[in-house]
Amino acid sequence: MVETPSLSVYPPSPAAPSPYAPAVTVLEPSSAPRDPEGGSPFSEPVAFRVHGLEGADGVSLRVYDAGDVYGPPLLFLHGFSQCHLAWQRQFYSALSLGFRLVALDLRGHGHSGKPHGAYDDGRLWAEDLHAVISALELERPLLVAWSYGAMVVADYLRHYGQERVAGVNFVSAMVKGGSEEAFGLLSPELLSLIPGLFTQEDAVSRATLERFVSLLHHQPVTPETRRLVLAYNELVPGHVREAIGSRAADNDDVLRRLSVPVLVSHGMEDRVIRPASGQHIASLLPDAKVSLYPGIGHSPFWEDSRRFNRELAAFAARCW
Repeated sequence: MVETPSLSVYPPSPAAPSPYAPAVTVLEPSSAPRDPEGGSPFSEPVAFRVHGLEGADGVSLRVYDAGDVYGPPLLFLHGFSQCHLAWQRQFYSALSLGFRLVALDLRGHGHSGKPHGAYDDGRLWAEDLHAVISALELERPLLVAWSYGAMVVADYLRHYGQERVAGVNFVSAMVKGGSEEAFGLLSPELLSLIPGLFTQEDAVSRATLERFVSLLHHQPVTPETRRLVLAYNELVPGHVREAIGSRAADNDDVLRRLSVPVLVSHGMEDRVIRPASGQHIASLLPDAKVSLYPGIGHSPFWEDSRRFNRELAAFAARCW
């Protein structure tokens, strides 16, 4: 089956889920989505393999896979209310020549399932990630975790350990929630949006999401990029955002036990998660490499993708 993708965030026909033998659709490289700002330094066509598989409690997960299928795997986890499209400037880069690039839509996001009452248990998030690693037979992937994606990585490490992981890149990351300490690591601008982010009222939700999207980048983005990001943020229902935003967790104990290589990347102008969060993560991991981005906000992989990709490739060389 051949599926023609575009920058539309409306889901294609769902693939038949299977926990260990995911359905695969090969996308035509000539019609694959492109960076609306033309910011990708790599213009070669990229063929995508789209997988539909089953996560914890039967939730459907959509996973996107490109690059060298035999190369070392980089597994990308997006943040709160985002989706796999956040990683376009990694998939359309020279990283695809030497690595297998895999990005999933987390439960509740993008084209994955959005059940009610399925977001406060860390074991569910851990089992989802384990299902992806197992079904795609990813051998010791390097986990690249942005924002809330770091919570999912911590869930996985807590329940499955670090033996199957080559390393972790924490990107503008948060590793705790639901406490006074955790709220102190969030920006005042984000905290002011919390009531509207959780509402079920469409008009209020859209207005709040527009403000939230404006916080994701410090560097200017085009109207096309802004519309795209807003569109896939709107795919996340209010009940999902509220459940994730209300989740209480502290993963300092997990990080203290982490012995695989770690890279902490954080924009110094982050208006979502304060740079203090990255500094906190680094304080728990004395051997971690820290990369701070002056003049960059919450999305260093987009705002300064060339530097980010270069540092990610160099870090990966340490992990295998």
